[in-house]
Amino acid sequence: MASLNKVILIGNLVADPELKKTPNGVSVTSFRIAVGRRFAKDSDAQQADFIDIVAWRSTAEFVTQYFTKGKPILVCGAIQSRTWTDQNGQKRYSVEVVADEVSFVERKTDSAPRQAGTFYGEPPAARPAQGVPVPDASFVEVSADEDLPF
Repeated sequence: MASLNKVILIGNLVADPELKKTPNGVSVTSFRIAVGRRFAKDSDAQQADFIDIVAWRSTAEFVTQYFTKGKPILVCGAIQSRTWTDQNGQKRYSVEVVADEVSFVERKTDSAPRQAGTFYGEPPAARPAQGVPVPDASFVEVSADEDLPF
């Protein structure tokens, strides 16, 4: 039987992520995101689920460098459960998402004021007009059927 474990979440960070290192020097961060529910029960107040995320290596470094509390984030990964015994001898259980990919949700211009005349660092003349397709350099337009090479 085939199986699939893929999670895609968009939410807001609950706190600033903190980069840690394992004894072997591998970067890791754990953080929590709030993901709004689509429907509220018996109230107009928006409800959210709080989901624990773990990111490793370069993904962990990326998250801690570019994301802070309250910022929206997109996380793709897999659900993982684990059990352990704490210092008091109590058995603990946790479910978390192990992030494979992390991305920005909002554009840079949405969170910072944009300078007039710039589009992600390009001058206005360099950017294509909205709704106008950019021609592919390998595409050759043929005007009539007689010009076809076959």
